[in-house]
Amino acid sequence: MSMQRFFQLTFPLHPRRFSTQNSAFRSLQDYSGSDPVALVANHLGNCATVRELNRVYAHVLRTHFFISNPAPFNWNNIIRSYARLEAPLNALRIHILMLRNGVLPDCYTLPIVLKAVCQTFEVKLGKQVHSVGIKLGLQCNEFCETGFLCLYFKAGEFGSARRVFDENPDPKLGSWNAVIGGLSQCGLARDAISVFLDMRRRGFEPDRLTMISVTSACGKIGDLNLALQLHKCVFQVESGERDDVLMLNSLIDMYGKCGRMDLAYKVFATMEERTVSSWTSMIVVYGMHGHVNEALECFWHMREVGVRPNYVTFIGVLSACVHGGAVREGRFYFDMMKNVYGIAPQLQHYGCMVDLLGRAGLLEDARRMVEEMPMKPNSVVWGCLMGACEKYGNVDMAEWVAKHLQELEPWSDGVLVVLSNIYANRGLWKEVERIRSVMKEGRLAKVPAYSLTTNSD
Repeated sequence: MSMQRFFQLTFPLHPRRFSTQNSAFRSLQDYSGSDPVALVANHLGNCATVRELNRVYAHVLRTHFFISNPAPFNWNNIIRSYARLEAPLNALRIHILMLRNGVLPDCYTLPIVLKAVCQTFEVKLGKQVHSVGIKLGLQCNEFCETGFLCLYFKAGEFGSARRVFDENPDPKLGSWNAVIGGLSQCGLARDAISVFLDMRRRGFEPDRLTMISVTSACGKIGDLNLALQLHKCVFQVESGERDDVLMLNSLIDMYGKCGRMDLAYKVFATMEERTVSSWTSMIVVYGMHGHVNEALECFWHMREVGVRPNYVTFIGVLSACVHGGAVREGRFYFDMMKNVYGIAPQLQHYGCMVDLLGRAGLLEDARRMVEEMPMKPNSVVWGCLMGACEKYGNVDMAEWVAKHLQELEPWSDGVLVVLSNIYANRGLWKEVERIRSVMKEGRLAKVPAYSLTTNSD
């Protein structure tokens, strides 16, 4: 999407569209005795909704605030406010207006704009912003470079991200963190650890963000020896300071994924402060290793001490129920999430329930769960149900699931392979031949390293 396209988007900014009953709007109408720049910045920071922000911005336009205060700082405040309230299109349009008014962005503008670009996943526009940064000589600025790196990692353009990093002869710690975090989040855990070791060899001391990213990467590869060494680094970062909850949570997750629940619990037990994320981390790793009773007991202790679970907590609880085949408990917690805590189930929650019911052979219940979902099921949900069909030999439902999976992933023949196996197990050899003919005529090939989620137990 081009900048011109963003400029043409409908965006209600005309002052006459807004009521003057808003208190923030009324207080902005009189600048007498106050610094207008500080006053506007204060009200922008107090806006809790896009509607409130629109009112303040409308008044800024009507009073010609930017004519007397054209500095990038004032534009940045409004762009940042829209990005903070997750209204990226509005933020980008204001950036375009800023450029059209002859105001060049500074090293604080570009990171904010790049954040809005990432929220809209408009990589092409992000590359244009990158070009502007190069023309202004900001490509090696720590804040701008971090924004460029985050953009390319989120777009999956690892080569571009690496070039941005390598072209800076003197990268700062923030840039190293962006590379380590980006690689870890993109599933390139070993590469993330390699960059971390390179960073240490060059004399950089890690901070809390570094350790959170690298411990996450370590957990993904399950290297216990490395985990023990990284734990020492965490202690060095914490030295002389209050325990950092996020870092300790990452240690719990790391040890849990390495299979050392005793060490994970030891970290948890010694924490002075336990947030909902701390409890959730323990629940998730317990469930991951099949310790269902421990996971559910941890959940009840969490409630007893007054910590309110969030939607991620219930993903952990339901996942534990899946691993333990606890259908009754899974239904109970699914209802508790909706009725007690008012948390609307997300795709992951429905996926857990479909998997739980399917594994237990309750295929009709699983089908009803899929049909009643308020959002469209993804390939993982359909794959769970297909795996249950294979396990229990339900041909009719398998054909129904296969139709939906083929619509989602027409490029893959994984579903046809599973369907063929189901036919073969039931002795339906004519159907097996038909499926093989379809695969041959369509010239579909098995995608390397890709398989449909199925259940073998």
